[in-house]
Amino acid sequence: MRKILRLLLFTCMMVSTSSVFAQKTITIKGKVKFPYNRFNMEIVERQGFDKTIIDSCKVKDDGTYEFKMKVDKPGVYTLDCQKWQSVQFWAEDEDLEINFRGEDTAKIKIKNPPYVYIKGGPNNEVMNLMNWDGYRGYQLMIGISQGVYRIPGIDDQAKQEVSGKFYEMLGNESRARMRFLAEHYADRNSVLAVLPSLRGEENEELVQQVLSRLESKNPNYAPLLKYKSEMAEAKAQKERLAEGKVAPEFSFPTPDGKKKLGPQDFKGKILVLDFWASWCGPCRAEIPHLKEAYKEYNNKGVAFFSVSIDKDDAAWRKAMKEENMPWAQAQAPKAGKDVMKQYQFSGIPYILVLDKEGKIVGKNLRGKALMDKLEELLSGKKKSVAMPAMGM
Repeated sequence: MRKILRLLLFTCMMVSTSSVFAQKTITIKGKVKFPYNRFNMEIVERQGFDKTIIDSCKVKDDGTYEFKMKVDKPGVYTLDCQKWQSVQFWAEDEDLEINFRGEDTAKIKIKNPPYVYIKGGPNNEVMNLMNWDGYRGYQLMIGISQGVYRIPGIDDQAKQEVSGKFYEMLGNESRARMRFLAEHYADRNSVLAVLPSLRGEENEELVQQVLSRLESKNPNYAPLLKYKSEMAEAKAQKERLAEGKVAPEFSFPTPDGKKKLGPQDFKGKILVLDFWASWCGPCRAEIPHLKEAYKEYNNKGVAFFSVSIDKDDAAWRKAMKEENMPWAQAQAPKAGKDVMKQYQFSGIPYILVLDKEGKIVGKNLRGKALMDKLEELLSGKKKSVAMPAMGM
């Protein structure tokens, strides 16, 4: 009897641990049509704003490359082709073939590489569909920007508003396609890559249905548990940054290096908090509107504070000199990685308005929307329209 009980116990232990992922080795290979020899191919894992290089290899003389990737954590990874092209793939148990065009061979090189297709299995079929949607969305954004800004007879503010409406439409269309993928590919582990794009109350029921289906297959599946943990933290952070909450504190050095500033140093005044960078075209285009707001409201109890996420200190200082912004400036360390995570934004310019107590009263405001918010706060007349930030 004791032997039987020990056998049953051993069997139960084996069953309970069978859901733990056993490390697999997958082959990722392909060919780069036009190799660029300065950089290696890299497999990158991204965790929010952090990234880790998992493996790298050189492209051979004939343009081919090959990885033997040991997968101890299934999930989304990025294959970076010599800093010129990249593609997200699902690593678990599928061997993959991924071919790249490589460096543009045109005389004038424009970094807008073509779509990259993954030859793999069911999980990477989902990745292909998701990547295609992202690729087409990016191309449409470029087309809209070029088309709108070539329209004669309308000012930059009007062009910005028209572009914003088109970007909003593109976002809605993309989310609709992501809902379709979540509904029809809920039996595949890689559907977890789709779910982050479906945040929002209108998608909660669908997301829960997908999670329940995955849990019914394997409740201890590590990527599933990781996703649920990350979503719980994201929800908590969103609540901490909700309108009416005090903005998170930070202290970053000013251009002269003599002191550090953060939003907490402006309490007692309404604060326009602007995150920007020298290399960001939309940020530079927004500065004239900020100057207009500064001229109108600086003497009415409104302070302005721009925080650069530039990595290059010299580029930041050069841009400040060129733009001649007459308000407080500071530079975030580590190219803004920590403050972007702290404030939960990935596109700039990202402009917030804080009240005299340091509470968030407006987010993602630009141009006329910013002026309207400031007028509302000073006059008590409510009128505000948010504009989306441009992706980085």
